[in-house]
Amino acid sequence: MSTSRPRILVSNDDGYFSEGLQTLVEAVSPLGEVWVVAPDREQSAASHAISLHRPLRIKEVRERWFAVDGTPTDCSYLAVNHLLKDNRPQLMVSGINHGANLADDIMYSGTVAAAMEAAFLGIPAIAFSLVTRGPFDFGPAGRFARALVTEALSRPLPPRMLLNVNIPGGVEPDGYVITKQGRHSYGSNVVEKEDPRGRKYYWIGGTEYAHDDIPGSDCNTVIDEKRVSVTPLHFEMTDHGRIPELSGWNLQGFKRHGSGGGA
Repeated sequence: MSTSRPRILVSNDDGYFSEGLQTLVEAVSPLGEVWVVAPDREQSAASHAISLHRPLRIKEVRERWFAVDGTPTDCSYLAVNHLLKDNRPQLMVSGINHGANLADDIMYSGTVAAAMEAAFLGIPAIAFSLVTRGPFDFGPAGRFARALVTEALSRPLPPRMLLNVNIPGGVEPDGYVITKQGRHSYGSNVVEKEDPRGRKYYWIGGTEYAHDDIPGSDCNTVIDEKRVSVTPLHFEMTDHGRIPELSGWNLQGFKRHGSGGGA
């Protein structure tokens, strides 16, 4: 059915039942016609995985609310190219994630991947994350999401716009900062254990958090200043500064032709 209200797609990587997604849906519902297409189970750290070698199933949970037995990327792909193909959403929002997606996290994040896939497909997208390990009070994050989405819907947006938003937990932020991606580390521990049958198994992923002090970064803004970070992302990953250096390499038996960097 046609409607004059903007259509908003919502997804996440914590599953269609998660509190963060419920909060985001409540935050943006007054602003448009909301459709939820989200994984049927937790898919944290799924990154941009897409299911190409098995069929996917879609379950309608209730009106305009669907659970997919796939990755966050699958959800965005199916939503834009199948469920909403005849009336594409004006905006896609992902989250609110149960935990941070700062700095290098965006390479692993299913929350960001869901938004990134929508942006790939020409739908402006925003990923929201709550930076805490608990307890999870999504109230401030929901209020910020409503304000940002309200503003986004009030103006023409570039179709491949992608914003990564992190909201500090445990506080009521006094504002936000437009930031750049920072750098941080969780350590590099590998825990080796042995099962009852004598076979070894491993847990990866450290817990010793530290971030570089980079003024204007998402980490500094959220962790140190307790403000919301809004980081615009793009898909260009070429290291242009490395092109001149590589142009000086000589590979025996192979001629180097012109490069895309103009060297």
